[in-house]
Amino acid sequence: MVRHFGVFKFKKNISIEEIDECFISMNKMVGEIPGLLGMEYGPYNGNEGLNEDFTHGFIMTFDSEESRDEYLPHPIHDKVKLLVVPKLEKVIVFDIVV
Repeated sequence: MVRHFGVFKFKKNISIEEIDECFISMNKMVGEIPGLLGMEYGPYNGNEGLNEDFTHGFIMTFDSEESRDEYLPHPIHDKVKLLVVPKLEKVIVFDIVV
């Protein structure tokens, strides 16, 4: 199993509705891309102040490294990136095998 974790800093001019649209489109990939088992997301909700201006995060769960590798160039993922990436100022993605 692979956890695909990311954090986003959205550009200042991006509305809450546009942010919601990004995560809804990402979440719709579950069930459409083989091996993508689930996704959770939300805004930063800590009080430590260690988020370095990142505003939102997500965790995707894949059934295997192979599924994660096939997701990366998948046409559905590419379409979602066209919506999401232009709205971001910064992004970090980190994968772990569990």
